[in-house]
Amino acid sequence: MLYSFLEEHLVAESCGTRLAGLIDSLAKGEGRNPSRLEQVKLLRASESCPRGPSIYEPSIIIVGQGRKIGYLGEKVYVYDPSNYLVLSLPLPFECQTLVEPGRPFLAISILMEGSVVSELLEAMDDLPPADPACICSTPLTEDLACAAERLLECLASEPESRILGPQILREITYYVLKGPQGASLRAAVNRSSRFAQIAKVLKRIHAEYNRALQVEELAREAGMSVSAFHHNFKAATSTSPVQYIKSVRLHKARALMAQEGLGASGASERVGYTSASQFSREYKRFFGESPRESRETEARQGETEARQGETEARRGEPLAKVALWAHTS
Repeated sequence: MLYSFLEEHLVAESCGTRLAGLIDSLAKGEGRNPSRLEQVKLLRASESCPRGPSIYEPSIIIVGQGRKIGYLGEKVYVYDPSNYLVLSLPLPFECQTLVEPGRPFLAISILMEGSVVSELLEAMDDLPPADPACICSTPLTEDLACAAERLLECLASEPESRILGPQILREITYYVLKGPQGASLRAAVNRSSRFAQIAKVLKRIHAEYNRALQVEELAREAGMSVSAFHHNFKAATSTSPVQYIKSVRLHKARALMAQEGLGASGASERVGYTSASQFSREYKRFFGESPRESRETEARQGETEARQGETEARRGEPLAKVALWAHTS
């Protein structure tokens, strides 16, 4: 028993080291970095972050280095090089990032596509029954770690990403479906399940968050009474429909301010608020800082990344000159 535990730990540590090196070479900026595949993002955080609100799409997150702790209600979820995170629904929750000096948090986030999940399920037999959960961390297997490693290797090449990438993503989805948390993904695509009915409503909220969404209307879409809808919604997301909608709007507004440079007034209007002052109050209560403070933080991070890029470029100049001298000699 002890030998098996130590063996699993050594495998996870070895896989994590290789994954961290590959992610480090691809993820140059802080936060979420795009990749050559739309459904794959590369995550980097150079500093620890205190517990705060976050929102993820249905995805799996495989960590190469560092640790994150997710909080949903009274439950705690740790994801690190030994454990990957599975989210079967788009979910706002609280998250904390733990980083050691000189060792940034590095991870890969892979969006789970319902069409691929459904197609694989048609070919898979004798899957173990289990109760679905919207979020869970589970031990990283060697098969899944190796597939993630091959995915990262192919992301370094445009032709390999285009040709091999989709097949490796399909393989990764297969391993997740086989795993302990595969039931959650299965329930999310099973249209007759209450879990899938809530997932359908969540998809609508994320698409129409700037509209005046009424709980009664959402309950009808889910095919439930209002009381049953409230019960099943909270069972799936650990929050009420009204609080979920508010969370999505505030996260979207934060993204608009960071990515498009909008002020509080413009962002609040875009996400469906009719009062900028109400938006600012709820934003500060939710994120712990005002919209202006968020923009200033983003600006400082951008300046830091720019300085880091200039430093790396200067470090490369002597090598480039040596290479040019060798080529012309």
